[in-house]
Amino acid sequence: MLLEETIKAIKPLDESAMHSARARQDRLTKPPGSLGRLEELSIQLAGMKADPFPSVERKAVIVMAADHGVAREGVSAYPSDVTAQMVLNFLRGGAAINVLARQAGARVTIVDIGVAVEFEPMPGLVRRKVLFGTRNSAQGPAMTREEAAQALQVGVDVLNEEAARGLDLVATGDMGIGNTTPSSAIVAAMTGLPVAQVVGRGTGIDDQALERKIKVIERALDLNRPDANDALDVLHKVGGLEIAGLAGVMIAAASQRIPIVVDGFISTASAMIAAGLAPAVRNYMLSAHQSVEIGHQAMLKHLNLRPLLDLDLRLGEGTGSALAFHLIEASARILREMATFDEAGVSDKE
Repeated sequence: MLLEETIKAIKPLDESAMHSARARQDRLTKPPGSLGRLEELSIQLAGMKADPFPSVERKAVIVMAADHGVAREGVSAYPSDVTAQMVLNFLRGGAAINVLARQAGARVTIVDIGVAVEFEPMPGLVRRKVLFGTRNSAQGPAMTREEAAQALQVGVDVLNEEAARGLDLVATGDMGIGNTTPSSAIVAAMTGLPVAQVVGRGTGIDDQALERKIKVIERALDLNRPDANDALDVLHKVGGLEIAGLAGVMIAAASQRIPIVVDGFISTASAMIAAGLAPAVRNYMLSAHQSVEIGHQAMLKHLNLRPLLDLDLRLGEGTGSALAFHLIEASARILREMATFDEAGVSDKE
């Protein structure tokens, strides 16, 4: 399905399912509200899935990988070669996301949407390369508008393929050396906040590199002048291919009533683009965690999302989302499996 059609297919949350879920929560063998956000979460899931007894057992993490021309400006502590090396590590099952996804009972799909090397066909790798990395946004647009639209469509197609395998809950993951730079540029462009307020240390750069990173982003924004009211304009001028792909994943997931577990800083930049293109997608987003990156808080405020975890994470890959899977599945199981006062023969409060 094309992106425009996918956006039109996104429906509001199902109020009837949410009403039923809320009523059941109030009859479960506990004081109403005593399980706090787990109760709220289960009601949200019911609305997202249009099912008063939502199940989220079939879980997937979609990791999009791409390189960034702006990395040549020295904005990362690691060389760009690491992007391709980490893709191979993912495919071997040796990365943090592999470990955490295994524990959560989730499958991991790795997508090459823009890594700067050509991979041979190999099991587990989805090859959908749009470009061999973006161009340097400090010297001009990172992509053309058409390339950004193509990357969004890749995300739609990948999600639809995953959904055809059976999917109840999807998490977004990223890999791309230098990708906190386009993410910071997106949040600055779309919120109007000063660059220095939204730029963090990424993979662990020192003070000198941080100052350079701030100046590089300021230069990219001054040169490209992205339109905050046009998400595709922001995306093609200062964004990344994996950021675009994940935004497409989110839009397609919302169109199929699949809840989206948004990971950290890069994934939330994708969420800002997705919500800019399709405001209704926001209803299907769950924020996994509060990242260490200073701009993440501004992103979450912009999207009106409240993170489930705060563990000082800053890795990406979808690691925070995989951890959040446990809480999300717990909330759904409580709603489905816990007995009501009537079913258990337990006296309710008088």
